[in-house]
Amino acid sequence: MTTENGPKGAVRAAMWPLILITSLFFFWGVANNLNDVLIPQFKKAFVLTDLQSSLVQSAFYLGYFFLALPAALVMRRFGYKAAVVLGLVLYAAGAFLFWPAAETHQYSFFLGALFVIASGLAFLETSANPLITVLGSPEKAAFRLNLAQSFNPLGAISGIFIGQHFILSGIEHDEASLGALDEAARQAFYVSEVKAVQGPYLLIGAVVLMWAVLVLLSKFPAAATRNSHEDTGEDIGAFESIKRLFSRPRFMFGVVAQFFYVGAQVGIWSFTIRYAQAELGLSEKAAASFLYYALIAFAVGRFAGTALMSRLSPRLILGGFALANIVLTLTGVIAGGETGLWALTAASFFMSVMFPTIFATSLQGLGNLTKTGSSFLVMAIVGGAALPMVMGFISDISHIRQAFLVTTACFAVITLYAFTASVNRKKEV
Repeated sequence: MTTENGPKGAVRAAMWPLILITSLFFFWGVANNLNDVLIPQFKKAFVLTDLQSSLVQSAFYLGYFFLALPAALVMRRFGYKAAVVLGLVLYAAGAFLFWPAAETHQYSFFLGALFVIASGLAFLETSANPLITVLGSPEKAAFRLNLAQSFNPLGAISGIFIGQHFILSGIEHDEASLGALDEAARQAFYVSEVKAVQGPYLLIGAVVLMWAVLVLLSKFPAAATRNSHEDTGEDIGAFESIKRLFSRPRFMFGVVAQFFYVGAQVGIWSFTIRYAQAELGLSEKAAASFLYYALIAFAVGRFAGTALMSRLSPRLILGGFALANIVLTLTGVIAGGETGLWALTAASFFMSVMFPTIFATSLQGLGNLTKTGSSFLVMAIVGGAALPMVMGFISDISHIRQAFLVTTACFAVITLYAFTASVNRKKEV
């Protein structure tokens, strides 16, 4: 007879917390991909250059960078559950800030609100990703994390749907038509475009805050609430953890690879609408449809890649997918037009497994350094702040097609990580 403390009882006890934590992958998918709609929306509403509009991603991913280590400290002291609750509260607060930002019509206020949202997501990603990897055998960590992250594309698709149908108005004025409007009509247009974000973000904030309450009131397994000392019996301190991580070249290369991966993903999705408008002359709503196609490809790739990992090495799959994306992004640069747009859309299929695979393979063997190591990998998400700015600058001084050379370079770094990480691992003591 199996007691409530036996295997079956443990599975039942973990089921509801597992549902709550898996939902987080959906929630941050919504927030991340709404940014891809905010870029053309704010470019229109505030009359911005590509470089200026890319600050949406910069403000967002800087939140990850600055709050990842504090998130790790919270996890070390209070456990995973506390970090999740705090992350959800920050996420909701940032979403609620969109209301006063629209009322004041200040682009900088929106950037601040996005920073707060991303601060919350830093807590969520720093806690949820390693929590998934430790709930089971180390050998299957990449498989489990890819499976959990399969819910992330559903959130991403939902974010694009919200943006396309409830934020983008479809009204686009060129310089001549804007100049023909009197000052009052022109300002009314700008105000209406800015205020389009209020309702969606207010609803998102309310749902996320409700989820924070559910997590707070729910009973979690001991692994979700233990601090680092209880996990291992050893309390080595945050600074000692950081020092030990820097002595592990394989892990540090994983951090670098994650930086370039996130930069590539954010860059491709941020400028897909601009690419479609520049290369094919599509309207903003028609161009946004290609984000749908990209995210569907991403979701299919996630499930396909997860299935392949039951047969092949995660690093082999990672390297092969990265090589495919070198070809596809170069096609976007060289061919342009409809061929280039479809190539960039197809790249999402091969990006699908990269984040969780880099994350899981980098954390392998870290033991009591896992929580701090997780924060480093989340800090690497700052690549989404830096590299889209580089792409925006290149686009402003040349053409949007040339900007995608940045993503080609990113996938070259990931290829190198994939095919050398196992070698580096053997050399580590």
